[in-house]
Amino acid sequence: MTHDPVRIGLVSISDRASRGVYEDEGLPALQSWLTATLANPATFVTRLIPDEQAQIESTLIELADAEHCALILTTGGTGPAPRDVTPEATLAVAHRVLPGFGEAMRAVSLQHVPTAILSRQVGGTRGSSLILNLPGQPKAIKETLDGVFAAIPYCIDLIGGPYLETRPDTLTVFRPKSALRPPA
Repeated sequence: MTHDPVRIGLVSISDRASRGVYEDEGLPALQSWLTATLANPATFVTRLIPDEQAQIESTLIELADAEHCALILTTGGTGPAPRDVTPEATLAVAHRVLPGFGEAMRAVSLQHVPTAILSRQVGGTRGSSLILNLPGQPKAIKETLDGVFAAIPYCIDLIGGPYLETRPDTLTVFRPKSALRPPA
């Protein structure tokens, strides 16, 4: 069976990691989870940038408009600290906001830590790209993706992206029967 190729933008947002103060763990965690889960051949377009709203916005626009990433995942910068501006940048460039993703991601995280209520994660679309803000820690990235990824492929279908499929031993994607592709 052949699977649609997919371009995925991965953005780690951290002042200190982008300056080399410590090694970024977000990008490897995202890529590892996606590689283990997706059946599609994926090309990852990665960026490690500081918590600067203008730079986050321009990076998201580049990944959506120039790099044509069907899925763009950010990690970091979603808390209440003054320099945490990832949600503002995402909302500034999104054509449509998908509040359900933010609500679901916080609900998943709240099962693990009471401080999940401090998260300001958002989701939205820009053209045929889905943009989601994930937490910054590898354990939280995995928990969040495990909890919400089942809805992501159908969302990407609806905005004109590739047909994403998961490996059978990972998680099951949900699509209405009318949106399922017949087996090859």
